[in-house]
Amino acid sequence: MLTFEEKLEIIESYPELQRKDVSLGRVNFHFEGSVYDKKIVVQHLHPNGNGFVYAGHLPRKASDKKGFINIREYSEEQLRKILQASISYLSAFSETGEEENADQEIEGTWVGPQKQELTVVNEDLLWNVYAGINLEECFESPVEATRYLMEEGFRKKSV
Repeated sequence: MLTFEEKLEIIESYPELQRKDVSLGRVNFHFEGSVYDKKIVVQHLHPNGNGFVYAGHLPRKASDKKGFINIREYSEEQLRKILQASISYLSAFSETGEEENADQEIEGTWVGPQKQELTVVNEDLLWNVYAGINLEECFESPVEATRYLMEEGFRKKSV
């Protein structure tokens, strides 16, 4: 297990994260470049080594109800991997970071945990999610639609 100081050193090596000291000696790290309302990447890093990293990119069952995962027992490699994934999730429209690519990549079929399928279509400036012929949800951006689908455990179906 990494010490508090070791975790701090690793987290502070990410220049995009801003340190915010909170009560009881705990530290939060915010990502102001987030495309979502969510800005906290590291929450309540405590001098005893306990702490949480936002894991919105993971299925809900892998994290707590607020989307955080405990990093108390994480190795350096595990911590760096979860930090990078969290920052990437909060900052990117797509793998390339280009919004127009996200528009193209999100359209199509998404498969859920029980093999159910949803279809995403861009119609009249909205991102509509269909279950068969029934409209399931509407979103104003591909980022919102992608976030919803991923939080519900759906992944883009490979062609």
